[in-house]
Amino acid sequence: MSGAPGGRRPAFPGLPGELVLEEAAGARQRCGEGDGSVPGTLLCTNRRVAFLPAQAPGSRAFLRSEYDVALPCIRKLVAASSFAKPKVLTAASTLKFIPEELAVFCRDFRLLRFHFHENGLAPQAFRVANAIAQAREAAAWLGDTGEGHDGRCCPAEAPSEDEDEEEEEEEEGSAATLLFESLRDWEKELKRLGAAGWRVSAVNERFDMAPSLPRYLWVPSGLLDHDLKRTFAHFEERRVPRLCWHHPGGGDLLRAAGFHAASEPGSEDVRCLEALLLGGRGPCVLADTAELPTLADIQLAHLKLRALCLPGAAAEEKWLSALEGTRWLDHVRTCLRKAVEVASLLAGRRCSVLLQEPSDRDLNCLLSSLVQLLGDPHARTLPGFQSLVQREWVAAGHPFPRRLGLLHRDSPREELVRQFPAAFGFTEAYLLALHDSSFAPYFSTFLFSCQRQRGRGSPHRPRSQTYTPVNGWRDPPPGVPRAGRVGSVACRLPAVWDWGLRYSRQQRARFRNPVGAAGSTGPPDTADPRPPGRPADAWPGLGAGNVFVLTKGTLSPQPFPWRSGRPPPRLSRWAPSLESLGERGGSPGGNRPPTSPPGLLLPCAAGPSVRLWRRCYLRGLPEAQRGRFAPSPAGLAEELTLLQDRLSAWQAAGPRAEAAGSPLAPSR
Repeated sequence: MSGAPGGRRPAFPGLPGELVLEEAAGARQRCGEGDGSVPGTLLCTNRRVAFLPAQAPGSRAFLRSEYDVALPCIRKLVAASSFAKPKVLTAASTLKFIPEELAVFCRDFRLLRFHFHENGLAPQAFRVANAIAQAREAAAWLGDTGEGHDGRCCPAEAPSEDEDEEEEEEEEGSAATLLFESLRDWEKELKRLGAAGWRVSAVNERFDMAPSLPRYLWVPSGLLDHDLKRTFAHFEERRVPRLCWHHPGGGDLLRAAGFHAASEPGSEDVRCLEALLLGGRGPCVLADTAELPTLADIQLAHLKLRALCLPGAAAEEKWLSALEGTRWLDHVRTCLRKAVEVASLLAGRRCSVLLQEPSDRDLNCLLSSLVQLLGDPHARTLPGFQSLVQREWVAAGHPFPRRLGLLHRDSPREELVRQFPAAFGFTEAYLLALHDSSFAPYFSTFLFSCQRQRGRGSPHRPRSQTYTPVNGWRDPPPGVPRAGRVGSVACRLPAVWDWGLRYSRQQRARFRNPVGAAGSTGPPDTADPRPPGRPADAWPGLGAGNVFVLTKGTLSPQPFPWRSGRPPPRLSRWAPSLESLGERGGSPGGNRPPTSPPGLLLPCAAGPSVRLWRRCYLRGLPEAQRGRFAPSPAGLAEELTLLQDRLSAWQAAGPRAEAAGSPLAPSR
């Protein structure tokens, strides 16, 4: 289609099967709260709404991440005109006026505004507005049905001079990220952890034991697969306990679903269950998630927060009280406090901590990730963090299509980066990019609910197409054999960790924290040795078969369901209490000084210390964003200009400013 008069629009880097439905050349995207705007072409496809900024002749076309939004990510579409009231557009609505401005409210808290000038854009504006409303209703999240890509591709554009340079460029973080789709990845990470007494089991390689679990599991070395199969039926969704992380002091972090209500294990099953949970590794602590907010609580808080972050939602003097009324920050504090308790317990005593959730697919993903971020310096590097998300969320079976990244975009991780900026190898800009990518159906990472579904929808087949930000998906050169059936192209969506597909070099340079800790890629016991005087203590006075439950920072004896007839063991005098541990910064046991072990982060979960992620949640309020962050020298200059303007205004007040200092004057 023709773009601006006198030429064609920049090449559109389309996805496989993506078709341009309508376009409006000459539209402008508004920037910030002022009158500034960027000219370009607004396109509606069957996958997304995209904006291609106008470029000089001969320049490269690059679809920046802030210029497009996936159709399932659109929450509300509003058309506005100076001659009519704003109208919310749906597939069933009828637009009776020519829109002058189109506002796209996104589920990721973005607000995109497109303006149409009166220079002949009336028919294009009308068509593109209706096309977006229709396409938004018809769009389906690919992971909802488990379907993969159909293999269709957009027409190939002419090759670019810089294409070879882009293809050869390989991001360091992406290359070092473990996807945990192969046996090698699981063995490599287990070796890095130095977890003696654990092995990689392929008992679920065909997904016949537990469809929502990954192919490979970390299980005790002394437990044979034949015995392991006896344990699946005694847990909800057959999600058995397995290792998540091994602390260098000897503690083990496990996760599992709730015990099956109708489970009646026999004597042989009991032996296998206790070998799986205890295995002579010391006491077992059950960290129940019942005290954490439910999914319904999180959903309600998120809806209230999203409504509060819209323009004009609340008066400025009542905004903070309305924010507390959403209870969003309360939920963040609760999750942080629980993670601190578990991480401190693993750092202070040699034991096994079992994170237990009824489904093992939501809050367990969050808690296990937070505990490892607190205790493992490698998880705070860019490759380590990406591998952590891949293992504890993607491979573990978090239902991304149904949750739409609700827990994944929760802000405890951003809170850790804010409280300990020098401890992380990535920045807030990286977390924001990861947050936004959970809504983009252009990658295989967050499209499916488990490895089994991902394998069916996106088979492991040789890739016969290449993707570049310049030309999109392109067929191989002539002479290169193709894989797949005749008449179609067998291609696989890339992983989200290929950041070069949506982010420029300048944007990716802001992902890395130059002053952050480099972390370690070796075993934790060599990278973070425990200093003399702090050995990994066993729990004296109790046998290895004792079981406790961690509730509100306190350990209490708790028998397993199959031990219900036995009296619970008597709690010894030395049993640790973790109450107020986050505020004290101590470790379990009560007789240790309030100092954190090396490599362990203990964030403060008190009320004033936990803040809203303003850079993400207030993106729809441009006036609240000005000067709030400086990811570049230009941002620093903007912040400096803002401070100078405020200083000039204060100095210009003169005597009035002194009078305002009286007790009756309103505070600034």
